[in-house]
Amino acid sequence: MRLLYKQRKGDILKKIFDTVKSNPLFQGIAFSDFESMLSCLSARTTAYKKGDVILLSGNTVNFVGLVLSGSVKVIKEGIGGNIIILTELSVSEVFAEVFACAGIDHSPVTVQASEDVEILFIDYRKIITVCSSACPFHARLIENMLKLIAHKNLALNQKIDILSKRTTREKLICFLDYQRGAAKKFSIPYSREEMAHYLCVDRSAMSNELCKMRDEGILKFSKNLFEIM
Repeated sequence: MRLLYKQRKGDILKKIFDTVKSNPLFQGIAFSDFESMLSCLSARTTAYKKGDVILLSGNTVNFVGLVLSGSVKVIKEGIGGNIIILTELSVSEVFAEVFACAGIDHSPVTVQASEDVEILFIDYRKIITVCSSACPFHARLIENMLKLIAHKNLALNQKIDILSKRTTREKLICFLDYQRGAAKKFSIPYSREEMAHYLCVDRSAMSNELCKMRDEGILKFSKNLFEIM
C-alpha cells in the first residue's frame, strides 16, 4: 500500500514537473530536486471552475501562481465598471510575481479562470530569500525570477505599443502582427468581446473594422483563426 502511494505521488510530481519545466522560473531545476523544492516553497495546488475568481483586486498578494492546466485572464475594472483584459495566461505561465516582488500588498488586478483550471501556488517570500537549509536551487530560482520579470516587461511594452496607436485599425494591425509572429496563419486566445477589452475599443467598431479589412483583402478570419494576406 505504501509503495502504491509513493508511486502515485511520484507520478503526480512528474506530471507537475513536466508542466512547469518550460517556464523560465524553473529553468535549470532538476527533477531530483523538485519534491524538496516544492516542500521548501510551501507549494500547493488548487482547482477552479470556469469563471471562478482566483485573485480578486484588492486582495493581499502573498503568492506566485502558475497555471498547470486550462487558462486564466488578468483583468482590471475601471471606475465606470468597464472591464479591460490585460492579458491571457495559459499552461506553464505565471501571475502575481511582479506584484509580489515589488512589495505591492494588495493586487491591482483580478485573475479569473477562463476555463476549468488547476493552479500551483508558491509562497513568493520563499522564492526571493535563501532558506536556512541553503538549498542549492534557491540561487537559481532568484536568477530565474529576474529573467521572468524581464520577459513580462517586454510583454507590457508590447501592450503599450498597441494601445498607443490612434485608430482601431492601427491597434488591430499592431495586435495581430504581434500575435502572428512569423506565421501567416495563426489563432488568437481571445473572443471578440475579450479582444475589444484588450484593445480598449468598442466591440462593434472593432468588428466593423475587421470586416472592412477582410473586404479590402488585408486579412481573412474565421472565429479565432486569422490569416494575413
